[in-house]
Amino acid sequence: MCRPAAILDIQLVHQPVEIAAWSPFPPGGAECTFLGVTRPEQHEHHGELQALDYEAHESMAVDEMKRLADQAVHQWTLLAVRMHHALGRVPTGQASVVIQVVSGHRPESFEACRWLIDELKRQVPIWKRECWNTGTSWSEGTPLTTGQTGDER
Repeated sequence: MCRPAAILDIQLVHQPVEIAAWSPFPPGGAECTFLGVTRPEQHEHHGELQALDYEAHESMAVDEMKRLADQAVHQWTLLAVRMHHALGRVPTGQASVVIQVVSGHRPESFEACRWLIDELKRQVPIWKRECWNTGTSWSEGTPLTTGQTGDER
C-alpha cells in the first residue's frame, strides 16, 4: 500500500513567526510543535536584550530546510512537517522559529521535532545579532558537525 506524500510547509518569514494564522494539518495520531521565543536576557556591559535580528542566505536556507524536512519524513515516516524561521527583528517575547511535525505515533513525532530544530540550528545558514540597550553583538552559532544523524542521539 502506498502512503500519500508528506505535506511540507517550509518558509522564511520577514516578521516574527505567527502560528495563529496557520491552516491545520490533517490529523495523524501525534503532533509535536517546538516554538522558539526570544527570551529576556541581561548583558553585563550592554544591559537588557531588546530583540534578535536574523539574517540568512535565503535560497540556501530554504533549500537546506527542505532537505532536512525530507530527511525527517523518511527517517520517521512523518505525515507533515512545518518549519518557519523569522528574518529581521524579533523582539523579546516573540517567536523566531517553529517546527511542527505530524506522525502516526508520539515517539516519532517527538524525536523528529527535536532532531529538526537541532539540525536547523547546526546546518541552515541563518545568523542572529543580539540587540541590547546599548549595543549589538553577533551570537555564536551552533558548531557544525559532520556525519551525525538522528540515530546517533
